Amino acid sequence: MGKTAPNKTTRDQLGRVVDAGAAIKAPVVILVNPQLGENIGAACRCMLNFGLTELRLVAPRDGWPNPAAEPMAAGAITVLQNAKVFETTGEAVADLKFVLAATARRREMEIPVIGTGDVGPALRAYAKEGTAAGILFGPEKAGLTNADVVLADAILTYPVNPAFQSLNLAQAVNIFAYIWASAEDGGAPPDLFQKEISAIAEREDLVRMFEHLEQELDNSGFFYPPEKRALMAQNIRAPYTRARLTAQEVQTMRGIIKALSKGRGRGQYNRGHNNGGEI
Repeated sequence: MGKTAPNKTTRDQLGRVVDAGAAIKAPVVILVNPQLGENIGAACRCMLNFGLTELRLVAPRDGWPNPAAEPMAAGAITVLQNAKVFETTGEAVADLKFVLAATARRREMEIPVIGTGDVGPALRAYAKEGTAAGILFGPEKAGLTNADVVLADAILTYPVNPAFQSLNLAQAVNIFAYIWASAEDGGAPPDLFQKEISAIAEREDLVRMFEHLEQELDNSGFFYPPEKRALMAQNIRAPYTRARLTAQEVQTMRGIIKALSKGRGRGQYNRGHNNGGEI
């Protein structure tokens, strides 16, 4: 297996240094008898995308380590290298206090079933308490056996198409990882996308923009016939009001209006001279 560069710094889109791993006690992902190294690698990538870093493998079919996994991990090598291998599912979940079993099939067992809307907040609550939790995913061909599922506290099922319930292993892990991540702060967008947004414009500045625009439209003869001016002005103002322009956008609009009004005079002057005539 390859190794990550020593002391490599990870940065977000604004160039700020971030921790590649999650500090909170995130749930463990357990792949039971996985068949393809490519799927294991892809699952690692999905996990790290959403802050899951602990992978456990139960008797992988092609042994471990598997060279086919590394290319599909696409940078999530730390998750791959730190994966723990177990002989049995029971050993893999022995230290966990809450275990989920991911399955699309109905099981004739007295085990609670939890949906995607409830599992994220439940796991976040366990994480805050420091309760060790994990989820079982079965092999690509047949999924988890009943002997695996009976070790779980609850079954997690996705709202898949009942006529086509087959999910790729890495895809199934990706959905779970997304559910985990989106349960933080109610799924609100990260601060990264919020901090640089300009404040909504003051109503006074918006009205001044309207007055400026309407004055230039008056000058150009746009409001015709005159008796319809009030209605036409209202129809112009309404969409801009609904748009909730920011202060910066209002300033930009004022600049556009000013440029168009002055440009109109220069344009007439240039056209007149280019044609050899008078303005």
